[in-house]
Amino acid sequence: MNQREKYCLGIDFGTDSVRCLLVSASDGRVLREAARDYPRWKSGLYCDPAARVFRQHPLDYMESLTEVVQQTLEGIDPEIRKNIGALSMATTGSTPVPVDRTGMPLALQEGFKEEPDAMFYLWKDHSAIDEAADINRYNRTLTGQKYLDFVGGDYSSEWFWSKWLHLLRKRSPAAEACYCFVEHSDWMPFLLTGGSDVHDMKRNVCAAGHKGLWSAIWQGYPPDSFWVGVDPLLKGAQGRLSSARYLSTETAGQISPAWARRLGLPEDVWIGIGALDAHMGAVGGQIEPYYLSKVMGTSTCDMLVAPEADVKDVLIDGICGQVPGSIIPGMIGMEAGQSAFGDVYGWLKTFVEKSLLLLDVTADTTKLLSLLCEKAGRLTATQWAQLPLSTDWFNGRRSPDVQPLLKAAITELDLSQDPVAVFASLVEATCFGSRAIVERFTDRGIPVKGIIGLGGIAHKSPFVMQTMASVLGRPIKTNRATECCALGAAMYAATQVGWYPELKTAMAAMGQGFLAPYLPDSRPEWKDLFEERYQRYQTLGRFTEANT
Repeated sequence: MNQREKYCLGIDFGTDSVRCLLVSASDGRVLREAARDYPRWKSGLYCDPAARVFRQHPLDYMESLTEVVQQTLEGIDPEIRKNIGALSMATTGSTPVPVDRTGMPLALQEGFKEEPDAMFYLWKDHSAIDEAADINRYNRTLTGQKYLDFVGGDYSSEWFWSKWLHLLRKRSPAAEACYCFVEHSDWMPFLLTGGSDVHDMKRNVCAAGHKGLWSAIWQGYPPDSFWVGVDPLLKGAQGRLSSARYLSTETAGQISPAWARRLGLPEDVWIGIGALDAHMGAVGGQIEPYYLSKVMGTSTCDMLVAPEADVKDVLIDGICGQVPGSIIPGMIGMEAGQSAFGDVYGWLKTFVEKSLLLLDVTADTTKLLSLLCEKAGRLTATQWAQLPLSTDWFNGRRSPDVQPLLKAAITELDLSQDPVAVFASLVEATCFGSRAIVERFTDRGIPVKGIIGLGGIAHKSPFVMQTMASVLGRPIKTNRATECCALGAAMYAATQVGWYPELKTAMAAMGQGFLAPYLPDSRPEWKDLFEERYQRYQTLGRFTEANT
């Protein structure tokens, strides 16, 4: 089919907002884009950070989606609008929600409209730490098949099953009304195609494999006997989830007439199977085999793809999963990440702002981080050697070896230190955390040839990117696309509707290419300095983990 006059929408539901791109399917040109914050989330509703509770209301997604698509299409040539034929969506994850048998989130029902337990459990919700620990503990008792082999050996409180069990253990009205949990990336296509029976929901292999323990090895999810062994409250839960899984290059169906009218789209638009945002972002950023694609925002999600024939029986412990077809069909998609990255820098900015507020001082801190980057970038190797030494676990550790209870440390402070020194130390710590992930891959026999930088930090902070390249000892190339997750969704959209024979062809045609790479600093004093400080970072991390 000729792609010359075909257009698609790529939509990315992020942590704070939803973004929409109107894209030419022939060459990836972005004709229009828009973003909308989630109003309830922006107001801080339904969250309790002290209790690690972060919930989002489904109306935030529905209303913001409507507004962002309408804004994107406002004033668009009618000829272009009528040739929009495909739409795909990326979402955060694991961000599941309790639903009834029809697939309706409980928070959309009259009795649960203001009940946080009836809403979406955002990826960063860590309220299910005990439940994750119980899943891990029971899996270790098994002598035959172990069901955590393909998610690094440990289950996370950020993921699907621990959150579902957390709700069931509360024995609340929401727990009683819950038929099952569904991922945000599965619910959005279900919603837009007019789904009305959760058993008909087409669940994507990306979220199911990386977060839900789905595997073709055991022909679906782990059996009911496993879940009963974890907690009898999960008896029958596995049977409410179809064992069939879909690639994100497949279609979920046509848009429903109601949603076509609501969004202002043609009624013949095809909706693609969803996926996790960072995985679609890796596609939008033109991932290559053995290149680690780092989506660097509030946290990081690090993706690597390798041919299935190369990986064979290699199991990588301590990461967030290795799943066939989760990123590119025919390849193993591997995921790791850091629970806090940009959030670490944001913490320092907020710390300063709160200090000023206590003193009743009004100051413009909007440029604080850019000023800190500028000054830290001027430090000499001798000055850097005197920096505090920090770890990056401000929100626990995701990879390698998940441990959500870990706390960060800033050590070796003295009276000579200033905010620039602390900031540079924190940047170094986040880069050291990234090196630990790279080493887990290479130590297990998976080479990392280079790094692809994606996300806001990759475009906005040369200081962070240069430090990262030097710490990792590898070049980093940054994709030109500023909204890789939404662009990746558009590539999936064009593939699922049949405009391209395979995803890799869509990536080649619609990709935006790369900026000049960041190269490691080859000066011996810097190489030796980062090596010595990284070894001390590892020692500090082991001490912190053993004693806190």
